[in-house]
Amino acid sequence: MINGILIASLIILSLAILACLYRLIKGPSMNDRIMSLDTIGILLLSIIAVLCMLFRTSVYVDIILLIGILTFIGTTALARYIERGDVIDR
Repeated sequence: MINGILIASLIILSLAILACLYRLIKGPSMNDRIMSLDTIGILLLSIIAVLCMLFRTSVYVDIILLIGILTFIGTTALARYIERGDVIDR
């Protein structure tokens, strides 16, 4: 029963990533593209967490933390670029 629910959630999360990829390609503005990239990062975290539950292991927790940190840094850098036009202050 639980395995079926986890597999269904993987399918739903995969469809959500496809929708975000569409918004990433067709997004009319830069803000839409940044939001879709951030959402894809969060959905990848969710997929890996569901896979951890499905495989009954905690090996992938380090990967979840790494993707979370990279998503945060990437979103912050892109927002700073949009706001100031420069990522690193000199």
